Amino acid sequence: MRHSYACPLRWSDMDAFGHVNNTVYLRYLEEARIDFLALAARVADPEAFTGGTVVARHEIDYLRQLVHRADPVVVELWVVKLTAASVTFAYEIKDAAGGGGPYVRARTVVVPYNIKEGYPRRLSPAERSFLEGYFDDSHSG
Repeated sequence: MRHSYACPLRWSDMDAFGHVNNTVYLRYLEEARIDFLALAARVADPEAFTGGTVVARHEIDYLRQLVHRADPVVVELWVVKLTAASVTFAYEIKDAAGGGGPYVRARTVVVPYNIKEGYPRRLSPAERSFLEGYFDDSHSG
């Protein structure tokens, strides 16, 4: 299963060349990830990820130029790898109608973190169970 997030484009997302700046895509990924971890996960378990998470790695392939328009893009997010203390998310940013292929494919390694104590922690059984429901390795290449 995949999580879909409708992400609005902002006029300020464009750079001097008239397209969405490469750094802005990280914000789109972050918005989708927060929607997933802070909203969807907490429907399944109110305590899920309440201690925080940190990003350990980003990997982004820019595939097509995106320019500002009124319609949001869709950020699809799914899990491609789970360990005891990390999760790797994959993403595609694309049009809602799906035409033309994705603008971006990306991956992020996220580590659950105990912000109060200042150290990484393991996934709880409830968090792991929730994440397993979004596992999809069909695009793992």
